[in-house]
Amino acid sequence: MVFGGVVPYIPQYRDIRRTQNAEGFSTYVCLVLLVANILRILFRFGRYFETPLLWQSIIMIATMLIMLNLCTNVRMATELNTKRRSFTDFDWSYFWSWSRFVDYLQCVLAFTLLAAYITYVLLDSALFVESLGFLAVFTEAMLGTPQLYCNYQNKSTEGMSIKMVLMWTSGDTFKTGYFLLTQAPVQFWTCGLLQVVVDFTILFQVYYYSRYPQKPVSHTVSHTTSAKAL
Repeated sequence: MVFGGVVPYIPQYRDIRRTQNAEGFSTYVCLVLLVANILRILFRFGRYFETPLLWQSIIMIATMLIMLNLCTNVRMATELNTKRRSFTDFDWSYFWSWSRFVDYLQCVLAFTLLAAYITYVLLDSALFVESLGFLAVFTEAMLGTPQLYCNYQNKSTEGMSIKMVLMWTSGDTFKTGYFLLTQAPVQFWTCGLLQVVVDFTILFQVYYYSRYPQKPVSHTVSHTTSAKAL
């Protein structure tokens, strides 16, 4: 439970390092997981849940920051002539598409402080605490949707690591079963089921776009074809 969630990102990390191309990996996956796990940690102040789930959130946050650092470095190396964008520009058209890793850190820190303050003020409200828990696990349940949408836009799963999606599916299935067996808060297992559905939908995209290709495979960037998965 503690380390299983980060295992799928190991092959993705290695692929990006090897190919020096991060186009196949949606950094919005990192955004979703950062928000979800920060909210989950705050939820624990209002309602206790298993300690392994707390450590899982801490390790996942660290993993997503490592992934963001790698993707940012790779992008900067390949976009030397692109105008640099930063978090402090407050330009929403480039939200989560900044040029430096420190900008992502600033955004995560700002969100954490704001969410922590709101939680501190409203911690005595049972409605707020339960809503916070639902928001945390529902956000995590939407983890696969950026990749799902990316695949739909591209009409292809090229550059997405199928191995990673398979690990996602098995991990989410195990996690949902764990929630049910340990009688975790209802928000956890209902959103876990939703996450499994999204995983299987992405696997269906792999089957569909390989059997019914929607666009020709690029011959100019063959080194990127193993670059990503969610």
